[in-house]
Amino acid sequence: MTLTVLALSFVALLVAAYFIYGGWVARQFALDDARTTPANIVNDGVDFVPTRPFYLFGQHFAAIAAAGPIAGPILACQTWGWLPCLMWIGLGVVLIGAVHDFSSLTASVRHGACSIAEITREHMGKRAGLAMMSFIWIALVYVIVAFADITAGAFVAGTEELQQNRVGFNPGGAVAAASVMYLSLAVTMGLVQRYLRPPLWLVTVIFVPATFFVAWLGTKMSTLFLLDHKTWGLLILVYCCVASIIPVWLLLQPRGYLGGFVLYSALAVGVIGVFFGGYEIKQPAFKTWDAGGMTGALFPFLFVTIACGACSGFHGLVCSGTTSKQVDRETHIHPVGYGAMLAEGFVALIALVTVMIVVQEDLKGLAPGTIYGNGIGEFMTLLVGRENLSFAVTFGAMAFSTFVFDTLDVCMRLGRYIVQEVTGWRGRAGAVAGTLVTVALPVYFIAFAREGAWVKFWTLFGASNQLLAALTLLAITVWLYQARQRLWFTLLPMLFVLTITLWALIKLAVVNLRASRGLDIEMVNAVSAAALVCLALFLILVAIMRLRAERRSALVPERA
Repeated sequence: MTLTVLALSFVALLVAAYFIYGGWVARQFALDDARTTPANIVNDGVDFVPTRPFYLFGQHFAAIAAAGPIAGPILACQTWGWLPCLMWIGLGVVLIGAVHDFSSLTASVRHGACSIAEITREHMGKRAGLAMMSFIWIALVYVIVAFADITAGAFVAGTEELQQNRVGFNPGGAVAAASVMYLSLAVTMGLVQRYLRPPLWLVTVIFVPATFFVAWLGTKMSTLFLLDHKTWGLLILVYCCVASIIPVWLLLQPRGYLGGFVLYSALAVGVIGVFFGGYEIKQPAFKTWDAGGMTGALFPFLFVTIACGACSGFHGLVCSGTTSKQVDRETHIHPVGYGAMLAEGFVALIALVTVMIVVQEDLKGLAPGTIYGNGIGEFMTLLVGRENLSFAVTFGAMAFSTFVFDTLDVCMRLGRYIVQEVTGWRGRAGAVAGTLVTVALPVYFIAFAREGAWVKFWTLFGASNQLLAALTLLAITVWLYQARQRLWFTLLPMLFVLTITLWALIKLAVVNLRASRGLDIEMVNAVSAAALVCLALFLILVAIMRLRAERRSALVPERA
């Protein structure tokens, strides 16, 4: 089967799923535009703002489409082959991931746009809500660790692709320089918008082309930021701390706006490369059931390695944190909730293709961000010419780091919110304290982890992230049961993901504990995995007790 036929079949699956299964799920929730959404009830012009579905889709998609659906498929393909990856991405995104996002968004809208933790508290009790908040915080910490570490690798790695073409600059330094200038550009844009208030079209005309210009400029300044992996990791965490407490208008909003153009450009380039590049598949379809090592078994680690490419608990936080406050009509939940996750599945396909077209020998020592940058760069040369490969590859790698920064900003801020909510410490001091508490473990991991330890962080991130999705579906299933609605479409995905992720976390806890030598990275990983398992089991127990109590109360009138 050729790459083009494979990609067309995958796209056909996504389109059919949107209209057939996505439409069926929409009918189960009985979406009704006669219901007034929280965005219209509150409509404060700040957080609650009715937004047209086209714009809301773009904002939501940019928020959820981070590094997860890129790095995960690339790692999994190198370990088990592309066929099991493609099968899980396709089936997982249609039957589980998109249903999770759709359900999370619907549940939040129906509960006044409150968070998943608050929905859990309302339907499962105060202690369950606190347990869910604790679980979310630990999961966010591992998102920060995994993404900061993998981005640091992209900032220091040279690429064989560029070396073979005799490019006269430092590849990792070029990506680092371009990324630093991109963030500086976002701050400049924020200041200009705040104090000069130009029209949006003028800001777009100036700053969007400048974003692409800094990718080229990075190749000319590739020796300006030559730091080692550990230093870059710690500096990225410093950036996360600053981004967590400064006003959103100064960095997060302009960076998100510019990042959206980078995201869509990378997607467009990916489409051109996949369908018109004429590339051959060079990776084997299937390699092994067990590649050895801590995370080499296909069951359960394929699923948690691919992570966000098929299902992501982080999406539930976005759905219930910002998106639900902007839904104008209930019927818009279908394209935004279900459709955006299908689009993320396509992002995962493009990432998978960037590794499928390269022989295994040329991938040795390359981080996923570098592999993705090389692939997007190759695709981009179809437009800009082979002579501009240096700019193309730098742009691809910068696009990857852009996706990561989007996620890191949100995760650190959400972690800070949770600490402040649990402790009740408000104001600037509370914001700083919450940020420091959240960043403490990532600093420890980055400072003391051995080279290549990001793989362990990634697997724990994937397991915790997908277990969060399962627990979100658990809370939604309890809600549907209490509302006497059909629930198997959330129950069955929840049971599958719950089984896979608990299996993976228990194995990770045991293996890390055996490998530990005192209070080291392995011991912290083991404790974190065990804590996640305990919190999940507690939530499962509470849910079972709630459902039994509901069943008993429902039977009382019949006996009477």
